[in-house]
Amino acid sequence: MAITTTERRHTTALIRLMTWLSPAFPIGAFAYSGGLERAIADGRIGDRAGLQVWLDGLMTHGAMKTDAIFFSLSYRACGESVLAGINDLALALAGSAERLGETVSLGTAFVDAARDWPHPVLSEVRARADGRVAYPVAAGAIAGAHETGLEAGLAAYLHANLSQLVSVAIRCGVIGQREGVGLIASFESHVASLAGELVDCSEDDLGSATFIAEISSLKHEIQTTRLFRS
Repeated sequence: MAITTTERRHTTALIRLMTWLSPAFPIGAFAYSGGLERAIADGRIGDRAGLQVWLDGLMTHGAMKTDAIFFSLSYRACGESVLAGINDLALALAGSAERLGETVSLGTAFVDAARDWPHPVLSEVRARADGRVAYPVAAGAIAGAHETGLEAGLAAYLHANLSQLVSVAIRCGVIGQREGVGLIASFESHVASLAGELVDCSEDDLGSATFIAEISSLKHEIQTTRLFRS
């Protein structure tokens, strides 16, 4: 059976999302924990059950959902002047110095690493923001520029962030690799549901209520012994 042009485009989009959001994509995501390392050090998370509650909170009410909203907004604003304003807002809403440093570092590295898929949209954003691009804005805009499909892009972005935090917990000795895989599997329906929900989100949907997670991120800035930069 011959493959249609549409099917070929979908396959290409899938390959690109897998590449851009892979742990092997050279943006240095492995060096950040988003404050999770501090929460583990403080004894707030010590097993799979505690980690699952933490991740569910981030995805439902916290930074993971907020970043996914910025991904969605940036995807839909690709090529429009409002994209620069979305980037400014994403930078302004970073809750701590480490959080700001993390999103700028990852976003800047993402733009540089994505040069093999050239598109002028991110150069325009960087020019407006003194070179600083928030990670979800960079990822969302490049996905929009190459028309990967918004829901698929959101699902891939959420899954990548979830997998990174599970990897942090594994490296901190909270869970093993087998438990980590099982935990990621348990979030499949949540990731798919949230991706579908955020396709039509707006700036009015921004907001978080994960106070302990934000405090952990702040406290990580003065943590003496640590594996991660945030």
